Amino acid sequence: MNGLTMMLIAIVVLGGAYLIYGRYLVKKWGIDPKAKTPAYEMQDGVDYVPADTGVVFGHQFASIAGAGPINGPIQAAIFGWVPVLLWILIGGVFFGAVQDFAAMYASVKNKGRTIGYIIEVYIGKTGKKLFLLFTWLFSILVVAAFADVVAKTFNGFAADGATIKANGEVAMTSILFIAAAVLLGVILKKCKLSTGINTAIAIGLLVLCIVLGLNVPIYFSTGFWHIFVFIYIAIASIVPVWALLQPRDYLNSFLLLAMIGASVIGVVLFNPQMNLAAFNGFNVGGNTLFPYLFVTIACGAVSGFHALVSSGTASKQIKNEKDMLPVSFGAMLLESMLAVIALVAVGYIATDGIVPADMTQPQIFASAVAIFLEKIHIPANISKTLITLAISAFALTSLDSVARVGRIAFQEFFLDSSIKDEEMSPVLKVLTSKYFSTAITLILAYALAKVGYASIWPLFGSANQLLSALALIACAVYLKKTKRQGVMLWLPMIVMLVVTLTALAMTIYSKVTALMGGTSQTVMGDILQLSFAIALIILGIIVAIQGFNKLVGKEDKMPNMDA
Repeated sequence: MNGLTMMLIAIVVLGGAYLIYGRYLVKKWGIDPKAKTPAYEMQDGVDYVPADTGVVFGHQFASIAGAGPINGPIQAAIFGWVPVLLWILIGGVFFGAVQDFAAMYASVKNKGRTIGYIIEVYIGKTGKKLFLLFTWLFSILVVAAFADVVAKTFNGFAADGATIKANGEVAMTSILFIAAAVLLGVILKKCKLSTGINTAIAIGLLVLCIVLGLNVPIYFSTGFWHIFVFIYIAIASIVPVWALLQPRDYLNSFLLLAMIGASVIGVVLFNPQMNLAAFNGFNVGGNTLFPYLFVTIACGAVSGFHALVSSGTASKQIKNEKDMLPVSFGAMLLESMLAVIALVAVGYIATDGIVPADMTQPQIFASAVAIFLEKIHIPANISKTLITLAISAFALTSLDSVARVGRIAFQEFFLDSSIKDEEMSPVLKVLTSKYFSTAITLILAYALAKVGYASIWPLFGSANQLLSALALIACAVYLKKTKRQGVMLWLPMIVMLVVTLTALAMTIYSKVTALMGGTSQTVMGDILQLSFAIALIILGIIVAIQGFNKLVGKEDKMPNMDA
């Protein structure tokens, strides 16, 4: 199969899923365009801030995508293109898009509260506490992994000390993006201009940043960028969403959509051949198809992190309930499209069915798309730099959101609705402070980031998919308690629970074996991964059991908490 045929199949499947399955879910669950959304009802100027559909879509899409839909399919390509394509399409439609929509729907109907709150109301306080602890640990993993990715993308020096111009250009452009986002935030907040004018301003700022960044590169080491990134996300997780999160995501959405659009055009014109085998077997290089494929391809198919964004930040910005379908369901399907393009890219770059071992996943993606775009006379060096910039923008935007999600999870863990603010003890006031919760989250993430992205990613994938299973259980319980049909969530949650518990058990076994046998290559890294894996699997199993008890147990009286 060639790349063009594969992409056309994906467009038909994903587009049809939105028009048919998405509308089916809306009909089954119900949407009230006249309802007052939490963005207005709970408006506080910090987290609850109404935003136009395009702005929230930009935030949702840029936040959930990260580097995942590029890294996952390329890593999983060792099994061949058929299982990768099938999991992206089936998972994206019936697992991921459904989960994202359900999480946002449940949140908007419950005053924009997180999945943790949904668990508290519909499953129990103990379940909520354990889920919040799970979410916090998971957020630390995400921040550590993506911060390391960004720092290495910005690294201005090669091993021999020579400067890397492309990285310097990406670093400068990314810094300019941050400054431009602050300016755009003020414009969007204060000037009240039309959508068209706001879009023109955003695109103008985007182009200006790129032009300046390409001409004025800056060079610093990975260590410097580690510190810079953590300072940035510390600020981003605290300031009001209108000041940085919304405008930055809005800016990035144009860059990311342009990257996807250019990639699609490149594939259409170039029509790359797939140099991967259709299927390489169930065991490749010591990695088994089950569960490796399903935890490696997360963001392109289904990702628990999406549920945190859908219920943690995006739901607080929805102006009208009808926006939920395009913002959640639509953004997930677009991410699946990006995952298919990544599969086409690695399929073309592969030689005799072998994926290059000397290139990172973003490098493989950027190199392939740059070759495709030469068909429309875009110089390969420029397009490669811009694509790398877009990937780093994905990762930075995910960091913005997940740092805020981790901060909120830590705060909610110690909050008790029965205790008023003025009755809190001094210690409790510190623990629920956004400054302390941000600091403790990022300090631990920074320590873990020093272990390295490659060591963190396998555990991150397993934890991410277990989080998906827990979010699906919580949403299924919510739908049952509010007399809505939730049967479409049952198969995804059971499959993801089996997959992730198997993957985590395998991780624990491999790390214990390596440490006890003296074969561990990075002792501290293995100890950290082992500790996280044990904690996550225990928390996950307990929350899952509590959820299933509510799901299959007798109906009990439950107040309708819908907004």
